[in-house]
Amino acid sequence: MYKTPDGKEIFVLDGHTHFWDGSPENQANVHGKQFIDCFYAYHANLSPKEELWEKARFEKPTEDDVYRDLFVDGPDDMAIIQSTYLSDFYKTGFSEIGRSHSMAARHPERFIINGTFDPRDGEKALEYIHWMKEEFDITGVKMYTAEWNGDSKGWALNDPAAYRCFELCDKLGIRNIHVHKGPTILPLSRDAFDVADVDYAATDFQNLNWIVEHCGLPRLDDFCWIATQETNVFGGLAVALPFIHTRPRYFAEVLAELLFWIGEDKILFGSDYAIWTPKWLVERFWNFQLPGDIAEERGVQLTDAVKEKILGLNAARLYGIDVEAKMKQLGARPVAMAAE
Repeated sequence: MYKTPDGKEIFVLDGHTHFWDGSPENQANVHGKQFIDCFYAYHANLSPKEELWEKARFEKPTEDDVYRDLFVDGPDDMAIIQSTYLSDFYKTGFSEIGRSHSMAARHPERFIINGTFDPRDGEKALEYIHWMKEEFDITGVKMYTAEWNGDSKGWALNDPAAYRCFELCDKLGIRNIHVHKGPTILPLSRDAFDVADVDYAATDFQNLNWIVEHCGLPRLDDFCWIATQETNVFGGLAVALPFIHTRPRYFAEVLAELLFWIGEDKILFGSDYAIWTPKWLVERFWNFQLPGDIAEERGVQLTDAVKEKILGLNAARLYGIDVEAKMKQLGARPVAMAAE
């Protein structure tokens, strides 16, 4: 839980986290090493020096690492663990739903575990969606459109095979579709993360919420033009938020654009753990103010009420979480670590 300098308690729902295994033992080939090395470069280049991790810990955080970093040292009340398999790169998957559920079972009141699927798997993808719903009762999934699958180096949200999967998600009540539309990661293709396909899918599946992670960076303009007309498209701040440290004015420009175009009710906080930890991100975000000229040009404000929405209330609405009841539940179960 995050307490502001004046003592107010803020509900924090971290909308974009992972429980991954990018260790050398799990790397299937050189591409697995390239991928986690690229993540580590983001970590090293955008983090404050005091927040840097050793490479081995970064490659494979433990269950205790996750709990401590998010809830004990960190300010999160809840976290959404996103699944990303990258089966061509990692022997047992990069961030696999079964492993995440096993970890979250120790503290189920604090985690939401999202699934994933690959439409290119055809009927097996549909069967897998059914299995995830039956086994874990998922309410959300994470899409990685640049993921490799044999000879294929990516897919689009408006592919016919993808539409069959989204039709099934709609039918089963899997309403929250998180989509990576942000910076590329070696060796994936930048073009496969283009945001244009969001426009098609959001229009054709009005019952689904399309949470565009990383708010389309570096295609912010394209994302904003799409998200402002599609009422069911939301922007996730993961990857954008760490610029609050290295390039605060750039972060201010990104945030002001989002506030101008899509508004305060459609922006979601995400730490992108374990690339970054939420503690310093939330603290700096709460103390952050838009430069006067940037705010004035766009006619927007970053008030405490707006920050509360971004840090947790907006995501809670999408996932049907009663914040007042959840805060009472968590208050009765304070965080604690086993003796180390």
